[in-house]
Amino acid sequence: MFGKAPHGFLHYGRDGRMYGIIVKENRPKPTDLAKMTDQERAELFKTMLAYGGTFKVDGGWVVHNVGISWNENWTGTDQVRNFRIEGRRLIISVDPQTGSDGRQITAVLTWEKVQ
Repeated sequence: MFGKAPHGFLHYGRDGRMYGIIVKENRPKPTDLAKMTDQERAELFKTMLAYGGTFKVDGGWVVHNVGISWNENWTGTDQVRNFRIEGRRLIISVDPQTGSDGRQITAVLTWEKVQ
């Protein structure tokens, strides 16, 4: 969805709060924010994902309690994710879902811990 090499940050705090932001590789860069077209704004919106809130871990699941989001449909919801840790990598996925084209899809994100 965001290409082979999207960029992002994911943070889980000791206080139980989390945030994540992901952007597509090679996003368009507007030349002038004051003169952006609606199409340019929509393209920027479609090429990112961001939310934050609190989290709980339960076995191999993490539940993100979304308090704020780029997509208001997620604000106030629980986003349940499967996860596993492999060395410095955190692999997060969702259970299979039906996409807009009717096919079954599974989103998988691999995060690498920075030092």
